[in-house]
Amino acid sequence: MLTRGEPIDILLVEDDAGDELITREALQHNKVGNVLHVVRDGQQALDFLYRAGEFADAPRPGLILLDLNLPKYDGREVLQRIKSDPELCAIPVVVLTTSAAQADVLNSYRHHASAYITKPVDLDQFLEAVRKIDHFFLQFVRLPAREQPALQVND
Repeated sequence: MLTRGEPIDILLVEDDAGDELITREALQHNKVGNVLHVVRDGQQALDFLYRAGEFADAPRPGLILLDLNLPKYDGREVLQRIKSDPELCAIPVVVLTTSAAQADVLNSYRHHASAYITKPVDLDQFLEAVRKIDHFFLQFVRLPAREQPALQVND
């Protein structure tokens, strides 16, 4: 089990460079040295999670921040794939998107999103929202243990 304040790998699935920069800055504000991995579209997100192609050595993230409006596979499809896969479904997914549409909120929770946050338009509020996500998941939430290498049994 991860201890409080222990760094985690965070996967940010975000196609907007400005929102990535704000998220990166907000996460750096907290004193815990989380490792932020960024992918730009739904296909890259799935490749990262399934360790395919250029992401063959990718770590298993302890938290996913997922935008809904993405190129290739959109965030709705990515969320559905994550939560329907027994190997990935335990990873908390926070939907962090510009959409305030009730249909998106409902659909995200139906597909087992851990939280749904509409990105604030105000820069300071956006920074604060990301800081609170980071603080909440590191200080209060019990996350699954990091993936351990398989034990080898010698016959």
